[in-house]
Amino acid sequence: MYFGDETPLNIFLNILFERYSNKVPAVNKITNSLVAQDVVQSQDEIVNDHIAFRTLGVPHLGIQSFEKIFLHHGYQKRDYYYFEGKKLNAYWYAPPADKYPRIFMSELVVDQLSEHAQQIIHQYTDSIIADPVDSVNLNDGAQIGEFLHQSLWALPTKADYENLLQESEYAAWVIYNRYYLNHYTISVHALKEGYNRLEEFDAFVESLGIKLNTAGGKVKISGDGLLKQSSTVAEMQDALFADGQTMSIAGSYVEFAERLPLPEFAHLKPDELLTRHRRDGFETNNADKIFESTYTGQTKA
Repeated sequence: MYFGDETPLNIFLNILFERYSNKVPAVNKITNSLVAQDVVQSQDEIVNDHIAFRTLGVPHLGIQSFEKIFLHHGYQKRDYYYFEGKKLNAYWYAPPADKYPRIFMSELVVDQLSEHAQQIIHQYTDSIIADPVDSVNLNDGAQIGEFLHQSLWALPTKADYENLLQESEYAAWVIYNRYYLNHYTISVHALKEGYNRLEEFDAFVESLGIKLNTAGGKVKISGDGLLKQSSTVAEMQDALFADGQTMSIAGSYVEFAERLPLPEFAHLKPDELLTRHRRDGFETNNADKIFESTYTGQTKA
């Protein structure tokens, strides 16, 4: 999944993936095993279906801010999703070319939380008095890459993190991890036979000793049956909080997707199928359960 260095989009996507893969051991564990079993020759052959980001819906942040980065580089805003139980808005963005991943961007609707949770979030974000993306040179890939890994607000205390965790595990994840890449997604349908069906691929992942998210079942299937998704349980990381306390918290994870051919293209042979022939977009019910890859119901199961 290396895009070369000739454009700003390539540069910051490469920075994102390098830092993410260094912090999520499952990425290299899966890739190395695929290489060892001659499924791919390198990480570069793995097709990345989409990458996902989490944001906070407060002034100067959230989707309206974060999306500017990708819209500037040719991504197109598509469908809207709402997750009532988790109090989230989300959109997906189509890439400027098939070689690039889709973007799935979500946002916590902060004003739907309890007053106490809102106060915790605002004590960290109220110091942001202008959209931070507006100060980034969006034609400078390295600058964007650094921006996506910088601290826009202060590190939380352990008490604040734990209080948010009780009400919104999504809020707790973002307040600590910020804009860090939440997950990348392997397109299993692009792999060779024996690995190109999600159930087969899940069995392969589990054979490596990697735990899968079981919320809603290991395989989440869209209503039309054409989008299948699964994911690992988030890697745990030792977190240092502002008050010097530490605890193990959820980091990022890896997702797997199988996009089946649309009915009108079901007659095509596997080597004839292009991206446009397969089911596009996302599914609310699938994504709702994928979110839980970072939730304690999965990480502590």
